Amino acid sequence: MRLPFLLLAAALNLLPGVAPAAAPVELSFSDFFAQPIGPRGLEPTEKLKAAVGHEVRLIGFMVQREQPQAGQFFLTPRPVSMAEHADGEADDLPAATVTVLLPEAQRERFVAHQGGPLALTGRLEYGPTEDETGRVSWIRLHVAPGALAAKPATAAPHPH
Repeated sequence: MRLPFLLLAAALNLLPGVAPAAAPVELSFSDFFAQPIGPRGLEPTEKLKAAVGHEVRLIGFMVQREQPQAGQFFLTPRPVSMAEHADGEADDLPAATVTVLLPEAQRERFVAHQGGPLALTGRLEYGPTEDETGRVSWIRLHVAPGALAAKPATAAPHPH
């Protein structure tokens, strides 16, 4: 009779010394910056700052690029295409763009564009960082191996 109790206790995370696995923080692009934008420009929300260093789940769209960069891609709140040759230093990426970084072992891999919303989970990083191309990113998501093998997200339709 003790085994069913232990199984139930384990399922309910009641065993001493066994910490429950933390669920990823659900984060949306609207959680990134305070609205309305004030005189100091974009300011991170408390929710964004509290999520830094933690596993988060974010649903967004992979940016379609003419020249993908190995080991990373951009995730935005809406579908976007980037024409690097035509745009030069300017682009139409929203301020809430997230740079998704593949694990170290996959940094040489190019990720094929995936249409539709994607649900990604990874460790969130915030603050200015310049990559080897000179682009500065403010928000990065370090995904785990196999994160891109996941199925596309089932996001609620956006109101028009």
